[in-house]
Amino acid sequence: MGANASAINSGRDGLNNESLKRKLEDIPEACVALVLSYLDPPEICKLARINRVFRAASSSDFIWESKLPSNYRYLLEEVLGMKVAGMHKKDIFARLSKHNSFDGGTKEMWIDKNNNGGVCLAISSKGMTITGIDDRRYWNHIPTEESRFQTVAYLQQMWWLEVDGDLEFQFPAGTYSLFFRLQLGRVAKRLGRRVCNTDHVHGWDLKPVQFQLTTPNGQRAISRCYLDNIGTWTNHHVGDFVVEDPTVVTKIKFSLIQIDCTHTKGGLCVDSVLVCPISLGKELRSFDSLIVTK
Repeated sequence: MGANASAINSGRDGLNNESLKRKLEDIPEACVALVLSYLDPPEICKLARINRVFRAASSSDFIWESKLPSNYRYLLEEVLGMKVAGMHKKDIFARLSKHNSFDGGTKEMWIDKNNNGGVCLAISSKGMTITGIDDRRYWNHIPTEESRFQTVAYLQQMWWLEVDGDLEFQFPAGTYSLFFRLQLGRVAKRLGRRVCNTDHVHGWDLKPVQFQLTTPNGQRAISRCYLDNIGTWTNHHVGDFVVEDPTVVTKIKFSLIQIDCTHTKGGLCVDSVLVCPISLGKELRSFDSLIVTK
């Protein structure tokens, strides 16, 4: 008797599932597309697997137009050298969501899938001006899998630390945060384990380093801190800047200095500078604070 009841219930469940599937397919594609337009890109892609109606609706240009940054044409044509004409908006979003290398491989640009197409930018150590970088007694470019650029600048020992950079880029309107990604100690792998060599680490507890960013329209941010993140990559917040006109190229100068020549310092890895929407910046700062607390 129990087996028969189970079979009956199983049949009803199958009927209900099939009925539900037919009902979803009966929804007009335009209605499905309208609903999808209110969702984030990862959610849209998940729902596209439901059936053919959802799959077709998820490719509608008007859905992805709203997910793209306002300057997507500039990003594709001026930065990446691609043609926008003939490309579907979904394909444009997919392309810009990748980490796109440009400027001789010293910079990467991408849009964040979960941040309404927020534009992010990374600049490698090779894309910055570092005092003494050509003298191997002081600095070396060392390979590492822990950098998106596969290399970092490593300071062995120096009296005068100065890392400068500048950027000209057309950002969508909004507020952006700028970070230096740094680590004390040289990391390597031994027998498959991550180990940190701290032989050259010294001098960072005597004086703080200073971070700075400036823009031609008068925006300026300065922050100072003692470096103590041995063996841990940390995004040091330099400051924030505001972009009001998305049609104008924003010019930014940024720097990292510790020029007190009363003592030497060494053992510093300089990976990159990151520029991202302030909402992502707050997440990074919270994450780094959690690591320090632990």
